[in-house]
Amino acid sequence: MAINMIVFELKEFEKQFFKENSFEDLNITFFEEALNEKFISGLSEELLEKTNVISIVRDSSIPSEVLEKFKNLRVISIRGRIYDNICVTGCEDKNIAVVNVESAGVLSEAQFIIGLIISLVRKINISDKIDKVSEDYNNDFIGRDLTKLTLGIVGTGLIGAEVCRLANAIGMKIVLCDSSEKQELREKYSVEYKSLDELAQCSDIVSINIDYSPENYHMCDDEFFSKCRDGFYFINTSKSEIIDYEALDKNLENCKIQGAAIDVTPCKYICPNCKDLSRNMEPEYLECLAQTDYINRFKKYNNVIITPHIAGLTQDSINYVLRETIYNVKEALKGEKMCRVI
Repeated sequence: MAINMIVFELKEFEKQFFKENSFEDLNITFFEEALNEKFISGLSEELLEKTNVISIVRDSSIPSEVLEKFKNLRVISIRGRIYDNICVTGCEDKNIAVVNVESAGVLSEAQFIIGLIISLVRKINISDKIDKVSEDYNNDFIGRDLTKLTLGIVGTGLIGAEVCRLANAIGMKIVLCDSSEKQELREKYSVEYKSLDELAQCSDIVSINIDYSPENYHMCDDEFFSKCRDGFYFINTSKSEIIDYEALDKNLENCKIQGAAIDVTPCKYICPNCKDLSRNMEPEYLECLAQTDYINRFKKYNNVIITPHIAGLTQDSINYVLRETIYNVKEALKGEKMCRVI
């Protein structure tokens, strides 16, 4: 008997995979929209009744009220690593398996981080903006040899560990910081773990590669930046909440930071209407808007790279995640525990 599955947040770049692959034991319905309380109200009772599996990405929100609508739901599949948009206790109470793709985009994101480092340190992003192509070099284009610089990696999970491997292959000096230290990284690459303050003081480049939690909110604030070397490079491909953007702006303006790369922004839905709406909102709800104003300021700096959360976005990683998603769903339906996070 076929399993009924709904794929929410279907992206244009995912469609080819589903066109080229058939899944005889899965009856899949596709929606480009995210799943949330508003969207689910428009779905038919018949569809909600017969659905056994749903697949989401990051924009969906599945509180207990959404879970209650599905009468025969057995598996929730995240096409990525993070599952903090799902009511965990509700899934546990209903014995709904939650599966993710733990290694989603790891190699692609690590390669992207190395690319950002090269672009900043070798001034590629600055030289690309010149009006006239000429070999009349000036100091603005003088970079550094990566092998002479120390890379500080904050967070040595899958991505941080892969960045460590690639940086070691280049010949960079590396220091690490993580509450959970990996002995294999020490042994394989002859690297040291240090405290965050120690890493800040000895790193020419700081790369943030940790998952967000309330404990590390605004971890990269003015106090942190003040402990970093003068003229260091700062890279964040983790959640935007980790950065205090006011402090980042201050330290870019006073040249404490020589260059920065940010692959995440506070709000991707920001638009001119937001400012009109904000006039009727309390100040404590305006952080998203304020942070996004800083992003617009950063765009004026020629030593800042801002990208729209694309670090892990390659066709290879997309196809890998989709293959793993289907595999994980089938394993969870069999009762296997290996791929389950809940």
